[in-house]
Amino acid sequence: MTKILIVCLGNICRSPLAEGILQSKLPNDKFLVDSAGTSGFHNGNPPDIRSIEVAEKYGLNISNQTSRLFKGYDFELFDHIFVMDQSNYNAVIRQAQNDKDIEKVKFILNFPGSKIKEVPDPYYGGEKGFENVYKMLDIACKYHSERLKNNL
Repeated sequence: MTKILIVCLGNICRSPLAEGILQSKLPNDKFLVDSAGTSGFHNGNPPDIRSIEVAEKYGLNISNQTSRLFKGYDFELFDHIFVMDQSNYNAVIRQAQNDKDIEKVKFILNFPGSKIKEVPDPYYGGEKGFENVYKMLDIACKYHSERLKNNL
């Protein structure tokens, strides 16, 4: 089974959305998708209600997810680690033990045709921010899901 971890700052806005979107595009008998945050501020909390609402708008239920902190042992558990922005990349890489760990970490928006590298944090950006982030992540997850399925 291929295991994928998606990481943002608090694990309540962007990474829960990406987790739900990517899960919906991959067969769950071949892929496990999880998410985590580089800050433990929201540990144990469900996703932000605005993330839950935008996911529901597109037919996804992410309300049962729980925020957790990214830990160094996640490098051992996961085959691919997707991060939302440079700050998250730096925080994850700091916990890497070797080059093999570092090679697992990629920006989720790193795919052909993407014009931006970082997913903006919608937390303070209002409702439209969550909608825009959902659409960005949906495009990214479509690309990554096809690539991952082709590499089985």
